[in-house]
Amino acid sequence: MASTYLTRTPGTGQTSRTKGTLSVWLKRAKTDEEDFIFNGFESSSNQIKITFKSDAKLQINTIQSGSNHLVYETNRLFRDTSAWYHIVIAIDTTLATAGDRCRLYVNGVEETSFSTETHFSQNDLSFLTEDNRIIYIGSQQGTANYFDGSMSHYHLIDGTQYQASDFGEFDANGVWKIKTSPSVNYGTHGFFILKDGNSVTDQSGNSNNFTVGGGTLTNTEDNPSNVFATMNPLNQTRFDNDGVYSNGNTKLTMTADNADRGYGFTTFGVTQGKWYWEVKVPTTERAIVGVGDAQFVSAQTVPFFDINPSYSIGLNCTNGALNYNGTSNSSYYGTAVSANDIIQFALDMDNYLFWYGINGTWLNSATQTEIENGTATNDVTTAIGTQNVINNGEPIFPFVCDVSGTGKSNFECNFGNGYFGTTAVASAGTNASGIGIFEYDVPTGYTALSTKGLNE
Repeated sequence: MASTYLTRTPGTGQTSRTKGTLSVWLKRAKTDEEDFIFNGFESSSNQIKITFKSDAKLQINTIQSGSNHLVYETNRLFRDTSAWYHIVIAIDTTLATAGDRCRLYVNGVEETSFSTETHFSQNDLSFLTEDNRIIYIGSQQGTANYFDGSMSHYHLIDGTQYQASDFGEFDANGVWKIKTSPSVNYGTHGFFILKDGNSVTDQSGNSNNFTVGGGTLTNTEDNPSNVFATMNPLNQTRFDNDGVYSNGNTKLTMTADNADRGYGFTTFGVTQGKWYWEVKVPTTERAIVGVGDAQFVSAQTVPFFDINPSYSIGLNCTNGALNYNGTSNSSYYGTAVSANDIIQFALDMDNYLFWYGINGTWLNSATQTEIENGTATNDVTTAIGTQNVINNGEPIFPFVCDVSGTGKSNFECNFGNGYFGTTAVASAGTNASGIGIFEYDVPTGYTALSTKGLNE
């Protein structure tokens, strides 16, 4: 469970009690719990709460003297864990038209469909930037309902109602993108944090710096301009144990023993290109890691190890066996994986080739030069005598799974963020693509599973 939050208490001299704007880019990791984006708190009777509710709706709620003065709750559901959302909340309670006093924008478009819509009265207090009122970012009062995911480019404006277009713009393809240095007036209590990485130092010029009130604020390569693959909690298999996701859905911990077995698939699948990623396996039990057609594999009614399905291939960490295409462990591609080993993956979807490595050494006597040149001599598909495991016309997804009858495995995936769980790579390898940070050298011509990588 997430436990990180930021906090500061403004002083006095606020610019306005009726006008303000909040702008933040965020990426959700879970969608079935209440997550706080912002909490300006004096007491339970006087506060503003901006949250994703447990039903995945976004709610803005200002409470004054125990009464709801503003409630916006969207009909839209925010369930996409693979993309960044840009949220802008713009308030000016002095305006004559009730619907203009609080305006909500999502990815550059004003939201107008609400399941609950209670407007500010004219000249109500906004509560965004109140003097001496503690601010919590990413939690409710620093004790509950922590935001599970990532945040970037967090702005708060004291004294002006801005529009989404002041913080972002549509590119030539109609995609909403970030303005990294917007021209805005922050006012007295305004701030700009999380601009480039995990810095809580205010970039607005006001020196309204935050502190990390709890947990660990981890930097990530994943950002609104380049979205990296993660494991996908929405892709549920037919088994009881799909595990618990954490660390921005880059860690998957299986939670049950015996017959409860589960899988995890990435948010991105590929049909072409050359891709590299790494997975650390802190506890192996009977872990299997590989690639395959996610729809085909997840539709099976018995675990991977028992059927070795077509259109997928997995390395059995217990003994180095390759499970694939209905075989029964007849092909081997290395040795067993030990606890805390880092497994490397190089997937060439242009030529339908695939390689595994462990701790910096490619298996089956493959070399970096072979991988870069597309020499098939020692790749997985040559070892098993077929390419149909990754060449069925469907997108191929990286996956991890636990097939142990007893015990349980867990997996820490690095798709380019530069971390295994919350631990940074020890010493980053070379990466000619410049996209992502990995423990070991990335073969030239390969890149991370990210939107920039997909669009190269």
